[in-house]
Amino acid sequence: MLKVMTMAERYVGLSEVKELLDSESGEKELCIAQRSALEHSQALVTLSAADVKALTAEVRGLSFMTEYAAYKIGDILPKYPEDVRAIFAKERVNLSAEDIKQIIEIVGKYL
Repeated sequence: MLKVMTMAERYVGLSEVKELLDSESGEKELCIAQRSALEHSQALVTLSAADVKALTAEVRGLSFMTEYAAYKIGDILPKYPEDVRAIFAKERVNLSAEDIKQIIEIVGKYL
């Protein structure tokens, strides 16, 4: 996940990074770091930026969800409880089995 610095700081998912760098690469040559980020995003991104935005908005509706975790879920697209637990490993949130099930169901709608 890339954190873009603008007037208002915000998180950006990997799919949006891919779209931004794709459009940028058509206009000018990318630097080494940008090319590396583009190759990485092309290898990993499976959903469009619009779908990831909708997914992150939906999981943000869960009471325990942080913006950071929502974007990680949009990037990783967890299918198993262990994947969800890994995303929240550094968060100070105790997820119930029902919370994890909700996240996996939401992600499943977009796959």
